[in-house]
Amino acid sequence: MTDAITSKTAAELAGDFRDGTLSASEIVDAHLDRIEALNPELNAFLYIDADRARRRAADLDAVRAAGNEAGALAGVPIGLKDLLCTEGIPTTAGSKILKGWRPPYDATVVSRLEAQGAISLGKLNMDEFAMGSSNENSAYGSVKNPWDTSKVPGGSSGGSAAAVAAGMVPLALGSDTGGSIRQPAALCGVVGVKPTYGRVSRYGVIAFASSLDQIGPFGRTVADAAFMLEAIWGYDHFDSTSIEEPPTPVGSVLDDGVQGLRVGVISELANTEGLQPEVAAALQRSAGQLAAAGAIVDEVSVPSIEYGLSAYYLIAPAEASSNLARYDGIRYGLRVEGPDTAATNRLTRAAGFGDEVKRRIMLGTYALSAGYYDAFYGKAQQVRTLIIDDFARAYERFDVLLSPTSPTTAFGLGDKVDDPLAMYLSDVCTIATNLAGAPAMSVPVGKDAHGLPIGMQILAPALGERPMFQAGAALEAAASFNAAEKTGGAL
Repeated sequence: MTDAITSKTAAELAGDFRDGTLSASEIVDAHLDRIEALNPELNAFLYIDADRARRRAADLDAVRAAGNEAGALAGVPIGLKDLLCTEGIPTTAGSKILKGWRPPYDATVVSRLEAQGAISLGKLNMDEFAMGSSNENSAYGSVKNPWDTSKVPGGSSGGSAAAVAAGMVPLALGSDTGGSIRQPAALCGVVGVKPTYGRVSRYGVIAFASSLDQIGPFGRTVADAAFMLEAIWGYDHFDSTSIEEPPTPVGSVLDDGVQGLRVGVISELANTEGLQPEVAAALQRSAGQLAAAGAIVDEVSVPSIEYGLSAYYLIAPAEASSNLARYDGIRYGLRVEGPDTAATNRLTRAAGFGDEVKRRIMLGTYALSAGYYDAFYGKAQQVRTLIIDDFARAYERFDVLLSPTSPTTAFGLGDKVDDPLAMYLSDVCTIATNLAGAPAMSVPVGKDAHGLPIGMQILAPALGERPMFQAGAALEAAASFNAAEKTGGAL
């Protein structure tokens, strides 16, 4: 019974709850059983909120029994990346410096999901403060890829991607600062969406780089990702960057096809250094499938995209060095006592932050320091403007763009931990979109010779989620990826 329930999509589970085929309690118990069976190996969940989930399921069953509406996502289990504040529930951002911290409020996205009847089963593992591409930077151990447990799941939202891929939850939330939703989605064979910057509230999200961070959904299907996105997006007065214009639903375009849709294959990413041959072949196959479905497909150049990685690794660490200054050992979180306040601050940060976080704080502090600001941070912002302009020119000709999500499939645990630059290159295809503030999604389209998933990225202009989902649904329908395997792979 457990497998029969956990193999269902979120939309199917919501329908089963509505019509009485399954109770919320049955759905929750099945997923908790799967978590209990698989999490010791995968390490995707850092905190399992079983008692609260069962109480909430019982409450929803009572609401349905009384004949009342319980919400679009009623009865659907979800997982939350552990940088989303949850009232009274441990929230660590994958760091020792926040071990045991329990926020006094919920993030807006958490409140919105609960209002729609979703049931959180707990908090998901991640690279510390969302800094990483493999989930090996977590202070609480690495997440393993469900398709091959010797491989990484990607990062920083590796726990979210792995949990959905393994059938622990049908939906999860992650954050995407430079690819942290799309890259792990590609490596774990699920759908991951980074919405337009400002489309989804960041209130209650532990910040990494505030001009880049965005929250988005993971699902096994494009339809499930749309289902979750529509539950969380929209204006929030608690977030000063939130877009006031109401979003247009995306679920209604999933069956529209791509006849006449203009699709540009980004030449710089189609030929990027280190591109795995099977990923390159999948890109050409995906472009051909969209063309066969009626899309107008051609190559397009986004020249400044090659500078995206360099600009990102100045802008993001600079913003991180500012945001992470709040962790001082005085107000909340870890505290290592010293003889005075300055020593306490120094000792706490030395003990609480991991190597990658320290590396980025130092990079960011240097880039913002007197005498170097204009040469580094200022110049990076100019490059960011070039990237925005180049994308704008591309979107004059095309409705959406296409590229690989990751240059390779999942690599081995430990393969890149001693080479930060090699690790950073894992995000070469995703970073530019964050700098532009535009939406993008990853859709699984096949597997390599070792049975590891390959993801393809669909990019769109700001507020262009509708054509992006339209193309994503068409690509999913045409792809050779076996949807039945999305609930566990090698497990």
